[in-house]
Amino acid sequence: SDVYKRQNLWLSHTLGKDLATVSKWCTNTAQPSLEALHIIADCLKIDVRTLINPNDAVMASEPDAEYISAKGKRP
Repeated sequence: SDVYKRQNLWLSHTLGKDLATVSKWCTNTAQPSLEALHIIADCLKIDVRTLINPNDAVMASEPDAEYISAKGKRP
């Protein structure tokens, strides 16, 4: 969809990555490195565990957990 493409475009610009690379990550035809996952999580202001294991168990187990970026800073 158009919204999906815009979101991928935003992420590719934010990360300085090719749109095709981001699209492959989003469709799971390729996987980003662990370092890239941390950077993506920082950009999206989410816990990196959500990207690694995107099921409700991670979020449900720690609903009040405070997110701290890979750089040790709060978003």
